[in-house]
Amino acid sequence: MIIDAHHHLWLYTQEEYGWMDDSMHVLKRDYLPEDLDLELQGSGISGTVVVQARQSLEETRWLLEMADKYSFIKGVVAWLDLRSPELKDQLAEFAVHPKLVGLRHVLHDEPDDDFMLRPDFMKGISQLEAYGLSYDLLVFPRHVRKAIELVKAFPNQRFVLDHLGKPLIKAGIMEPWETDIIQLGGQPLVWCKLSGMVTEAHWKNWSYEELLPYMEVVLEAFGPERIMLGSDWPVCRLAGEYSEVMKMVLKFIESMNEADRAKILYQNAIDCYQLKLNDNGEEEVQDS
Repeated sequence: MIIDAHHHLWLYTQEEYGWMDDSMHVLKRDYLPEDLDLELQGSGISGTVVVQARQSLEETRWLLEMADKYSFIKGVVAWLDLRSPELKDQLAEFAVHPKLVGLRHVLHDEPDDDFMLRPDFMKGISQLEAYGLSYDLLVFPRHVRKAIELVKAFPNQRFVLDHLGKPLIKAGIMEPWETDIIQLGGQPLVWCKLSGMVTEAHWKNWSYEELLPYMEVVLEAFGPERIMLGSDWPVCRLAGEYSEVMKMVLKFIESMNEADRAKILYQNAIDCYQLKLNDNGEEEVQDS
């Protein structure tokens, strides 16, 4: 059993996906559940978590509709405006959906590096615990120390670091990312996704050996108890196809014991996102 804890879906328009420049032409089309389903066939992947790519309520509704229609989508990490005075009403509307498991904002694109520490944003974070929602942190290395401050302010809130905090893999730079990641991993309710690495490396000639030191740091920081794997499909297609990206993480964990592999492959995603995997809305029980 494997859960892909991070992928995207979208209906492409140039206006709404302006961050896709000419070098990203492979992304400039619709990516729908049926496209992903083709990738999943024969992969051993039992379920997925789809993550927002636009900051709109329209996309949030659409992702939840897709999750209703396609049973392999087990969870949705969507967007709501955490700074809005209408957040309470938005949470009341959307959080009743059993597949809404978390929220995310594209923090690393905000001009203000302290955006996540603004009082209105933190007020929004303070409302998530009551609804059982996690929060995904999408940041660059320079933001990790800010993320540590945010996490410490909410000791009972579950957080997920996307893409290892986007370390500077292409440049081969480890610090201060490594030191900051170790500190962030010391916070007990923070998980980390082994995802998005190939697009931080050389797109056309990345190697497993190039990525290995960064994965080793994450393993040291979070342990096998708080690591998930994610494809970051279709964004990963800038540097590698779905199967290539997933096999790279599988190679990293192949020497671990069976219990630790199971945690990384699926159990951590279930626990962190509180996924319900069967048709009765309950977590599936695996045979020991």
